Amino acid sequence: MPGSIFGYFPSLSVIQQERISRLRSVYDEWNSRINVISRKDMDNFYIHHVLHSLSIAKVIGFQPGTLILDAGTGGGFPGIPLAIMFPGSLFTLLDSIGKKIKVAAAVASELGLENVRLLNKRVENEEGKYDFVVSRAVMEFQRLANMTSKNITRSGTNSLENGLLCLKGGDLDQELSRFRNRVKTWEISDFFSETFFTGKKVVYLPSRFL
Repeated sequence: MPGSIFGYFPSLSVIQQERISRLRSVYDEWNSRINVISRKDMDNFYIHHVLHSLSIAKVIGFQPGTLILDAGTGGGFPGIPLAIMFPGSLFTLLDSIGKKIKVAAAVASELGLENVRLLNKRVENEEGKYDFVVSRAVMEFQRLANMTSKNITRSGTNSLENGLLCLKGGDLDQELSRFRNRVKTWEISDFFSETFFTGKKVVYLPSRFL
């Protein structure tokens, strides 16, 4: 499966390819000790976790020096794959569950990711300032936007204005209706051919609307 990721992202360096190739074995090792990913998802690890996370890289190429908060990172998604993709940006992976942060920290360490830091806390208690908040969210979008608006700065140097980038699935019409034309969505199936991505989206809300 890493090979198809390399096909979608042909400009990856040798180091980036090596790190992506190692992800499964590192997660296998840690997941056997501290279960943070279901067996079913581990069987589809590169599609359900790695490639899904990297769909954000299809809508923005984070510039060096960009500060990104991964709110509710779980075992490290989308933060760790994105940190591999954008080594010049700094990713803060936050989760309130200590065992998940322990796994994410171990993976980042074993892969030699120097652009990742970990925070074991609730997102509503985080006061740091970032250019972007990313999340593979089960939380309702309005609630996530309300909780993270305090963390997102206005100025930025990226192709997209600073803001919230969220991976969501299902029928979002009602959930996003209150935002009208303030949000932009991309169909992940436009980027990747796997059927898993049907109905899954990247949702973006610029900081001026937060």
